[in-house]
Order: sequence, then structure tokens, then C-alpha cells
Amino acid sequence: MLRDAYAIDRFFISIQELGSQMDPELAVVDELLDDDELYQTVRQDMEKRHKQTMVTGRPSTPVEVVLRTLTVKTLYHLSYEETERQVKDSLVLRRFCRVYFEEVPDDTTLNRWANVIGLETMEALNRRVVELATKRRVTRGRKLRTDGTVVESNIHYPTDNRLLADGVRVLSRTLKRAQALLEEGVECAKELFRDRTRSARRAARRITDAARKGKEATRDTFERLVHTTQATVDQAEQVLAVLHAHASDQAQRLCHTLETFIPRVKQVINQTVRRVFQEEQVPAPEKLVSLFEPHTNIIRRSKANRDTEFGHKVWLDEVDGGIITRYAVLDGNPPDHDQWQPSLDHHVELFGHPPWQASADRGVSSPDNEAYATCLGVQHVILPHVGTLSPERRRYEQQSWFRRGRRWHSGIEGRISVVKRKYRLDRCLNRGKDGFVRGVGWGVFANNLSVMGHALA
Repeated sequence: MLRDAYAIDRFFISIQELGSQMDPELAVVDELLDDDELYQTVRQDMEKRHKQTMVTGRPSTPVEVVLRTLTVKTLYHLSYEETERQVKDSLVLRRFCRVYFEEVPDDTTLNRWANVIGLETMEALNRRVVELATKRRVTRGRKLRTDGTVVESNIHYPTDNRLLADGVRVLSRTLKRAQALLEEGVECAKELFRDRTRSARRAARRITDAARKGKEATRDTFERLVHTTQATVDQAEQVLAVLHAHASDQAQRLCHTLETFIPRVKQVINQTVRRVFQEEQVPAPEKLVSLFEPHTNIIRRSKANRDTEFGHKVWLDEVDGGIITRYAVLDGNPPDHDQWQPSLDHHVELFGHPPWQASADRGVSSPDNEAYATCLGVQHVILPHVGTLSPERRRYEQQSWFRRGRRWHSGIEGRISVVKRKYRLDRCLNRGKDGFVRGVGWGVFANNLSVMGHALA
């Protein structure tokens, strides 16, 4: 049964106040999280976890505790295990999380509740925080700067040989689990459940060693690895056909695993054959770079020391006061100029008026984007042109207000650096596409709370 909150423990509060005091910035965040709309937004998702969540079952971890504990996790750059340990050991954090003398939720409980919170809920939480920032005059929404960055997925560097070896390992592991269910009633069971992981690993290692020495891997080694992987896929398809006849829950879970990974491994085989044997340059959208995070995109931005990145392009809108008003996790590697108009439209929807000044980098600049901002009512549009400038355009961009706007816009690079270093947006550790978007949302949420805490403390 879902609980809202623990009863306020005055005795605990008096003991805590005798010891260490809450940091002023954390005290402001503590006050902000008392907002009923934030609480109700999370509660609506938590009450949908099961059909009878609101009626039956043992008392759950309170909604208030879940929201505050997940906030602590993101604010202090902690894992779920570290969050549990830190809250247990700190009277200040116990009070902040409203746990008092009650048991702190363990890491697995926090993880399960975190996955219950939907993507629309994360957007609603951030929207509400922006509204609170506006009410408290942390921002007035008069200036807007927008830019993109790349948040990487939690994967190893993708190479064909390692992906093939991963595919053999995952399928062989699943076949081993299916063996106990099927071995007695399946003919030639020994060959059907053969584990080829060691052979695949050995061939993949030879290819890697050759690359380290600056040599091309032999065609025979790649052929052997592809043959081993294809043989494992054939085994998995045969076992899958037999598993469908079993009604047990374990058999259905194994079916789901095989149905998930067999197409992915086939795609890796296909792209390897096209690249290595047919000497074809496979387009990035047709490549799979991870069996476990298939949503990952290949992104090339011509950045120094980061020629290619694997993750998602994330677009951020920041207003005066350091508040991030919008985040968008993009699919593929779309051009930057497509994000200008959605950023302005969202700003008008959120604040009820266009920004007095709006700025972006050269990649966003286009006559259409500049005209759109002007028609919307933006007085100072800071979009430096690309390439050789005409004398008239050069004089336009040398005006004092334009140069001041460019200097102010450069601050978004600092904001991106902060959210990457402090809130784990350099590499998202969450699993799946939804987990990735949720992780970005929590990072933005923590940044905005921290900025408000610093401004209002």
C-alpha cells in the first residue's frame, strides 16, 4: 500500500539540531521540495506501479522519501548503494529525506521506484522547478541561450569483433540456462547447447592484437569468428522454437531474451560481412554499436580529441539565472539549426513572452531562424553567420550589443561542463532509451535545484 510520508519526528529533529546544521543551499532545496505539486507529480506515477498499489500490500516506501532520496543521489553524484549508505550515516540527510529514525530504503528499492517515474513526469518536475524559479525571481526569462552536447551511453568502444564475441557470449549463456529445461526431451542436445564463447573470444582477441600492432586482421580470422557467431545463432533459433512449447515462466523469460538478442546479433553479422568481406562503407544509421544499448547513436562533431562519440545528442536551453528550461534527447545526429524554433516556442509557452535576447552558435545560424526570432518579438537575435561576411553583416556583428550577447552566450559551455561533471551527464549509466532520457532529466532537475539553492541561500 502506497504511503505518502512518515510522521514528523520532533524528537529526531531536536537531536539533529544539537549536532550539525543543514547547509544553507541544501536548506533551500529542502524547502523547494516541500512544494505539493512536485510531490503530487511523482505520486501519480508511483500509485500506478501495480493495480492494487493504493489498496493492498505492505506499506511502501513513502512518496516523499523516494523523491528526496533520488534528489540526494543526483545532487551528490552517488550510486544507489552510496546513496543508501550516505543517508544512513548522516542525521542531516535523514532529516532532508524525511526518514528520521525509520529504515532507509535500500538500493534495490530505490532503483525500482526510480524506474517507475515516467519521462513525462520528469519533464513536469523540471517545468515546475522553472515556475518556482520564476516566482522567486531567480530568473525572469529575459535571455535565452541554447546549445547541444553529447551524452555518451555506458558501452565499451564498439568494434565488429568485440560485438560478435559479445553476441556469442550472451546467446551461449542463455542456451546454458535453457539446457536444464530442454536437454532430456531434445535430440542431439550436446551439439545444440554447445558453448562457443571461448572460440569466439580467442578469435576476437587475435583481431584486436593485430590492430594494436598496426596490422590488418587476416580474412580467415574474421571468417572463423563470423562462422562461430552464425553457428551460435542457429543453435539459439532451434532452442527458441522448442522453448515456445513450454508454458513455464522461466521458459517464457528465456524466449524473451532470445527474441531480443538474436536479431541484434544477426545485424552485427550483417554489418561485419558488408564492411570486412564486401568492403562496403556501412552508413551510421544502419550500424548497431551495442547489443545492450541498441538505441545508441554514432555522432561525429569534429571536436578536438573526440572524433566520434557514442550516445545521444542532447539539446539544452538556459535562461538568465542559470536555469535550464528545456532538454531534448535527439535521435541520430540532426543538424543544430532544427532546434532553434522549438527552443523559442517552448520559451514563449513557459514564460508567456519571447526572450528579450536569444543566442546560439554558428551551426544554428540561418536566415529563416533569424527571421523567425524577429517575427516572434525577440529584440536581440545573436546568431553569428558562417563563412565570409559581407561588409554590412560584419558591421552588424561588430555592434556592442551583439558582442555582449556573444560573450554572455559563451557561458552555456560552462553550464554544460557543470552538468556533465556534477550530475553524471558525461556518460549516462542508466539502461535503455527511457532510462537514458530519465537520467538526463534528473541531471537537469538537480542542476536547477542547486542553482536556486545557491541564489536563495
